Amino acid sequence: MGGEYNADELTEAALSQWLTNEPPFIVCTGGEPMLQLDNSLISALRARGSVIAVETNGTIPVTTLVDWIAVSPKIGTELLQQSGNEIKLVFPQRGLDPSQYESYDFDHFYLQPIDDKKTYPNSVAQAIDYCLEYPKWKLSLQTQKFTGIK
Repeated sequence: MGGEYNADELTEAALSQWLTNEPPFIVCTGGEPMLQLDNSLISALRARGSVIAVETNGTIPVTTLVDWIAVSPKIGTELLQQSGNEIKLVFPQRGLDPSQYESYDFDHFYLQPIDDKKTYPNSVAQAIDYCLEYPKWKLSLQTQKFTGIK
């Protein structure tokens, strides 16, 4: 809906879109969500019963008030968020070795095949092979890539 909001206004705008009786599940994504997601917004959302997840590149530490942390590192950046619920690497990428992340404190380790129309089937095969060889890693597929859903 665009515009500028304070924490209470943004909470009201976001929750006005929630159409079920279930507790709101808010996923904050980017650019880099930790540039805007602060404790006042998180507190306002939580005060209204929300569960909060963040999908970050990990270059800015995530506050402990977030319920689910998903990190997707980018090549050439310093990963400051080295713990969370999941780490997801786009794979394969030159200069990115999944083994460099294996000592970090994540519950789940995922490889997601790189989305390149020419090489996608090969990227899927490479990710599967890596996961079979290194079972700490699991395959993550964006189903819209192969179902044609847009």
